Amino acid sequence: MKLRFWISIIFLLSITAACGSKDVGELSAVNQHGKEISVPQAYAGEYWVADFIFTSCETVCPPMTGNMSRLQAQLEQENLDVQLVSVSVDPENDTEEELLSFAENYQPNYEQWDFLSGYSFQEVKEWSIKSFQSPVKKMEDSDQVAHGTSFFLVDPDGNIAETYSGTKAESVKKIVEDLKKI
Repeated sequence: MKLRFWISIIFLLSITAACGSKDVGELSAVNQHGKEISVPQAYAGEYWVADFIFTSCETVCPPMTGNMSRLQAQLEQENLDVQLVSVSVDPENDTEEELLSFAENYQPNYEQWDFLSGYSFQEVKEWSIKSFQSPVKKMEDSDQVAHGTSFFLVDPDGNIAETYSGTKAESVKKIVEDLKKI
C-alpha cells in the first residue's frame, strides 16, 4: 500500500516538475471562516503562494504546512505582503471546522493565509491539473489522496511565476529571496 502511494507521489512530482508559466483558472471556494473566495480574482493584483494539502494526510501535508508556516513568518519578518493559499484536495472531509482545527497547529495569520474547500473533488482535481499541471488522485482502498507537493508562486496577473518544493525547508528561503527581487 505504501509503495503504491509513493510510486503515485513520484509520478505526480515528475509531472509537476514540468510546470511552466501558466494562467491560473477559476475556482469557487470557501475559506476556513466560511468566506466565499473566488480564485484567482480574490488575489488579483498581488503575488500569492498556493499549495495542495488535506487535513487527514499521513505523509507530505504536515511538513508542507510547516514550511508554509515558516514562509509566513519569513514574509512577515521581511515585511512582504504575500497571500498564502492552501487548497484542500479532500473537500468532502475538509469542512471549515476541520480546516480550522488543522490550521491551528501551524499558528496561521488568517489575514494572510487562506485554507480553502467548499468545491467538489472533481472540481479541485480538474483545477489542479489544468491550472497547475499537478495531478490529484484518490488512493484505492484508502482515505489518502495523492497530490503534488509543490508551492506555486502566482504573479499579480494570475500566472504561475515559479514552482518550488513544498517539502524542502530551503524552498522558504528561495521564495523570500525571489519575492524580494520583485
